[in-house]
Amino acid sequence: MPELALWKWLLGALCAFLIGVAKTGVPGIGILAVPLFVFTVGDARLSTAWLLPILICADCYAVIAYRKKAAANALFSLLPWVMGGMALGAVVLVYPDTVIRPLVGAITFSMLLLFLWRLRYASPTPPTGWWFSGFFGTSAGFATMVANAAGPIMNIYLLSKRLPREEFVATGAWFFFFVNLSKIPVYLAHGLFSQQSLLFDAVMIAPTLAGAIVGRKLISRIPERAFLTAVIVLAFAATVLLFLPTRR
Repeated sequence: MPELALWKWLLGALCAFLIGVAKTGVPGIGILAVPLFVFTVGDARLSTAWLLPILICADCYAVIAYRKKAAANALFSLLPWVMGGMALGAVVLVYPDTVIRPLVGAITFSMLLLFLWRLRYASPTPPTGWWFSGFFGTSAGFATMVANAAGPIMNIYLLSKRLPREEFVATGAWFFFFVNLSKIPVYLAHGLFSQQSLLFDAVMIAPTLAGAIVGRKLISRIPERAFLTAVIVLAFAATVLLFLPTRR
């Protein structure tokens, strides 16, 4: 078992809980756990691998809970671009976190501005061009591979598709379920997993599932406008956090 201070175990449990809530009810809040989790592990690069099994655990719950709600057509045009972005991310994973995270933050911030501009000035018709899928898909693939930070990018993309709340959550859950599974071989190749990390993740199953249960209860109680506002605000908060230093 990892020899961590009590406050690190508690912080890790809080992060796992937030990820569970994000996967089933409040999309975007989980990205706040990404920089916090770095303080649990003490290394920004290793924290991506320590966090991955927790993400997959929450994905599994969300996929089962919303198995009939996903809008698969919103993902088909995206997946080839996502794979390309992940391949690019796998190549640059050797670079330090101080280079990668601000880059992901800049990409996410530009997408948030694009979404807000469309919300205010452009046609309400959901965009369908290949350029749109290519831009978001490549960026999401890159961000998820290097920093587990594709959440705000995918949330902005799914908001632009104007999906109902449960379809929004379900579609994101299926997307990240497959994407996170595909990251396992890459992280193995980089030697980012360890016996300690997997034992830690086993302990985090309980708070992750607790968060997922709470998130599922919240989704039916949040008004539509509040849901939209929360996703946008959390995406912005996550973008700001990506620019902050995370190393100890």
